Amino acid sequence: MWTEVTAVITAGGQSRRFGADKARAVLAGSTLLERVAGSLSRAGRRILIAPPGKYLLPGWEAVADGRPGQGPLAGLETALKHAGTGWVAFAGVDLPLLTPAYWETLLQARTPDSQSVQAVHPARGPQPLAALYHVSLLPDLTRMLDAGERRLRQAAPPSRTALVSGLSERSFVNVNTPDDLNSLQS
Repeated sequence: MWTEVTAVITAGGQSRRFGADKARAVLAGSTLLERVAGSLSRAGRRILIAPPGKYLLPGWEAVADGRPGQGPLAGLETALKHAGTGWVAFAGVDLPLLTPAYWETLLQARTPDSQSVQAVHPARGPQPLAALYHVSLLPDLTRMLDAGERRLRQAAPPSRTALVSGLSERSFVNVNTPDDLNSLQS
């Protein structure tokens, strides 16, 4: 199941709300980057979207964001271009509580008609930043970005998105500020 998946972590953001390099922030002895990478370690291919030379992550291929500063939708476009074929497990560096079981649940939910698989948070709905995307979305993503769209929620049509409910709410914890990180350390 994992061999046909390309894992991609986007770590090219500026961490404005965090005030420091979020990827290097430490939680329980590991950086946020290492924690997200650990959840995706079973993937056949692994790509890190970040400025060249900024992070050393063994076993991961570093790739520069094709549209720096334009958000996670642009990062997804870069991910799909570099994956080439099949499915991409796409995650932000600020989701440190993801697990291999989370990704396995999403992988099992793929259907022949789906182009995306997204977990559903009970209060916030589908979560596009820790989701699966099929490379067949690439032409549409490029058109959207060229037209000025920047919302990751627009990446896949709802009719082609498989939704997964019942995952632990801890999976959705997003670290945007030092207070977010501190609340996980207590």
